[in-house]
Amino acid sequence: MSRLTSKEKTNANIEQSDHNSERILENKNDKKTKSSLVKHKSIYLMMAPYFILFFSFTVFPVMFAIVMSFANFNVLQAPVLVGLNNYKDLLLNDPLFLQSLQNTLILALIIGPIGYILSFLMAWVLNEFPRGVRVFFTVVLYAPSLAGTATSIFTLLFSSDSTGYLNALLLNWGIISEPILWLQDPQWMLTIIIFVNLWQSFGIGFLSFIAGLQGIDKSLLEAGEIDGVRNRWQELWYIVLPSMRPQLMFGAVMSISGSFAITGSALTGFPSTGYATHTLIDHIQDYGLIRFELGYASAITVVLFFLTVFFNLLIQKFIARVGE
Repeated sequence: MSRLTSKEKTNANIEQSDHNSERILENKNDKKTKSSLVKHKSIYLMMAPYFILFFSFTVFPVMFAIVMSFANFNVLQAPVLVGLNNYKDLLLNDPLFLQSLQNTLILALIIGPIGYILSFLMAWVLNEFPRGVRVFFTVVLYAPSLAGTATSIFTLLFSSDSTGYLNALLLNWGIISEPILWLQDPQWMLTIIIFVNLWQSFGIGFLSFIAGLQGIDKSLLEAGEIDGVRNRWQELWYIVLPSMRPQLMFGAVMSISGSFAITGSALTGFPSTGYATHTLIDHIQDYGLIRFELGYASAITVVLFFLTVFFNLLIQKFIARVGE
C-alpha cells in the first residue's frame, strides 16, 4: 500500500508539474501577444478601418443572411423563426427556383471556365508582343468589363424588329425573311447572354495574368531548357503555371464569383420569356426587392453562397496540382 501511495504521489507531482509548465507557457504566450500588440499597435490601427468596413459590409451581411434564411421576415414586422421551411419550399414548392438554379449552373459552367481559359491564353499571347502593342491590346480587351452600359449596345444589336442591326443585315442578305425575336425567343436568349458575358470576361483576372506572366523569372525558363523542356507547352505546364499560382487562384476566384452573379434581366427583361434566362440573382431580386420576403430571399442567397464556395474549393484543388 505504501508503494502504491508513493506512485500515486509521484504521478500527482508529475501532473502538477505538467500543469505548472502549461500555465507558464500560456503566460509567456499571453505576454508575447500583448507585447506584439503594443509593439505593432500603429500597424493594427492603420488596418482597423479596413477590418471594420470588411466586417460591416462583408462578414456581417453573410452571417445575417444565414440567420434570416431560417426566418420569415418582411422588413415591417419582426422576424419569425421557421426552421428549415424556407429551404423545403425552395426544393419542393418552387419550380422557378430549380429553373433559376439550372440556368445559373449552365451559365457558370460555360462562361466561368471558357472565360478563364480565354483570359489566360490571350494574356499568354500578348506577353510575347512588344510593350506598346501589349498595352494597347490589354486596354482594348479589358475595356468591355468596365462598360457598365454595354447592354444597351447589345439591346440595339439584337433588337427584335427590322431596326436591329443583326436582323437588318440578315434581312438585306436574304438569310431570313422576317425579324428574329432574339431577346424574346427562349431558343436564343440564353445563348446571347453567354455571348455577351464572354465578351465582358476579360476583367481583373485577365490583368492579373498579364502581371503574373511579366513577373516570371527568366532564369527559370533557361533552367527548364537545360533540364529538358522541349516545347512551349511543357514550358507552360512545368514552369509558367506553377510560377503563377497566386494569379491563377485570384483569376479563378474572380471568374467563378462573376459567373455565378450573372443576371439575364438587363438584356431580356424581368421576367424573361418563359423565365429562360432567370438566374438565382434574378430570383433573389424578385423575392428580396419586389416581394420583400427577405427570409426566403436569404435562403436563396445562402444556396448561391455555398455553391460559389464549393466551386472555388474545387478549382483550388485543381490549381494546386498544376505542374505535377
